[in-house]
Amino acid sequence: MPQPQRPPEGASGSRLIRDTPRFTRADGNATIGAVPDEWSVDPNNRGETSNRPAADLDRALFRLAERQHGVVARRQLLELGIGSRTIEYRVERARLHPVHRGVYAVGHRNLSTRGRWMAALLAHGPGAILSHRSAGSLWGLLRSARTIIDVTADRRWSRAGVELHRSTLPADEFTVREGIPVTTTPRTLLDLASVLTRQQLERAFEEAEVRRLLDPLSIDDLLTRHPRCHGAMSLRGVLAGGRVGSTVTRSELEDRFLALLDRHGLPRPQVNTGIEVRGRWMECDCVWRSHRLIVELDSREFHGTGAAFERDRARDRVLQASGWRVVRVTWRQLDDDGDRVAADLRELMAIPP
Repeated sequence: MPQPQRPPEGASGSRLIRDTPRFTRADGNATIGAVPDEWSVDPNNRGETSNRPAADLDRALFRLAERQHGVVARRQLLELGIGSRTIEYRVERARLHPVHRGVYAVGHRNLSTRGRWMAALLAHGPGAILSHRSAGSLWGLLRSARTIIDVTADRRWSRAGVELHRSTLPADEFTVREGIPVTTTPRTLLDLASVLTRQQLERAFEEAEVRRLLDPLSIDDLLTRHPRCHGAMSLRGVLAGGRVGSTVTRSELEDRFLALLDRHGLPRPQVNTGIEVRGRWMECDCVWRSHRLIVELDSREFHGTGAAFERDRARDRVLQASGWRVVRVTWRQLDDDGDRVAADLRELMAIPP
């Protein structure tokens, strides 16, 4: 069964994602119902296993499961030439583990988050797309302990553990990431606007900017296309304020940073204290006077204006010229690489581990 070919990059004319291949509905069906090219299978097979060698069938099965984060659909097994009685036998022998009706984990039950997402999509058939909070997590726009999986599909029924959003998306509003059909970043932000608070939405938008996942103009295009979509008003409100500002408060950053110091046994600094340099009074976030060390806590990794960026760097230069060492730490660094931040500060203060 030949795989549909994606159009050349940029052929769709969409500006919603930079440097991300377009993904058509046919591609979605191919991903969800993929069959290796080298197999010539009987689509009418519903009972008997193919007379091909069992080892070849197993190899094809494992290749398929590897592409799909450890899960396969019953219809895919039938297309591979594995008959229904063999499927039942493998379930009895714990070689296939049911996840949803007609969807199995291959070899073991311990699925990754991506495996659970893929299983949910397979359970809802060709054309199902990961969306809303689940899509936000896949894109890295938010962190969520939510176990319910968000799926957008044109279906009337839903499986356990899945929140179904019934819709048929235009081809330029979904793509594929890590082998998983998912809404594009702008479409994901539009969907998130209907389920997140304003502050949470701003954080997600900021992450998209920092990761350079989108062109802001494409958001306007999407809002023009869906002017009355639930969440459109919230998203317009974020855009109306210009670039997304700080969504982590100063106190939150300080609490995270001080907790990091405590966990690693590092001395606490003076917080929000002033330093006189060249006749100027400068307030600094965290100061260790005996070590001539200053840490500035940046709530954003992407500055809203060039002027703010230049002003911060000019200030740092004056402090460094006066004998202070200035280190800037972002909230994402605290969350994602806190141990490395602590190790660097320990070295700067010459404190033995």
